[in-house]
Amino acid sequence: MEKLTKSVRFWLCATILILGLIGCDRFIATSGEPVERVSDGDTLVVKDTSGKNTTVRFACVDAPEIAHSNKEKQRKRTSDRNQFTWGVKAQERVQQLVQQGGDRVTLNITDSDRYGRKIAEVRLKNGTFVQQVLLQEGLAKVYRPYLNKCPSKDLVQQAEAKAKEQRLGVWSDAKFVNPWEYRSLYKKK
Repeated sequence: MEKLTKSVRFWLCATILILGLIGCDRFIATSGEPVERVSDGDTLVVKDTSGKNTTVRFACVDAPEIAHSNKEKQRKRTSDRNQFTWGVKAQERVQQLVQQGGDRVTLNITDSDRYGRKIAEVRLKNGTFVQQVLLQEGLAKVYRPYLNKCPSKDLVQQAEAKAKEQRLGVWSDAKFVNPWEYRSLYKKK
C-alpha cells in the first residue's frame, strides 16, 4: 500500500509540474510583440495581441532601400546596386538584432503614416534601441523631416554623429545616396 501511495504521489507531482510548465506562458507574460518578419532595414511586421499582423516603420531613421521586385534586383545602375547593397546589410542587421531579442520587440508607437503603418521606436527586451544601433553602425541615417516626433531625437542624433565621425557604414561610401533622395530621384525610373 505504501508503494502505491508513493507511486501515486510521484505521478501526481509529475503531472502537476508538466501541466504547470505547459501553461507557464499564461502566468509569466512574455514581453514585447512577436516579430513575424523583417521587411527591410527600417520596417518589420509584428503580430499584435489579437493575432493580426501590423507593419511597423522605424521612427527617427531612414535605412537604405532594398530591391523588392525581380525587375529592381536586375537593375545594373550603380546607384541602385549601391543602395541595395547597403539596404541588405541594414536588413540583415535588424534580423540579427531581432533574433538576439528572442524574436520579440517592444514598441513605442509615435505615429502612423499614410500607408497605415505604425511608426515606432523599437527596442529589444534587454532595452537595446534598434534605431540607435543602426545609426551607430552607419546602416541608417536620421530622418530629419520627422525628427520632432521622435522621443529619442537627442540619442539618435548623437548615434549618427558618432558613425559619421568614424566614417562607418554608409558614411564610408562617397557614392552613397541618402535613401530619401534615392527614392525621389531613382525609384520611379
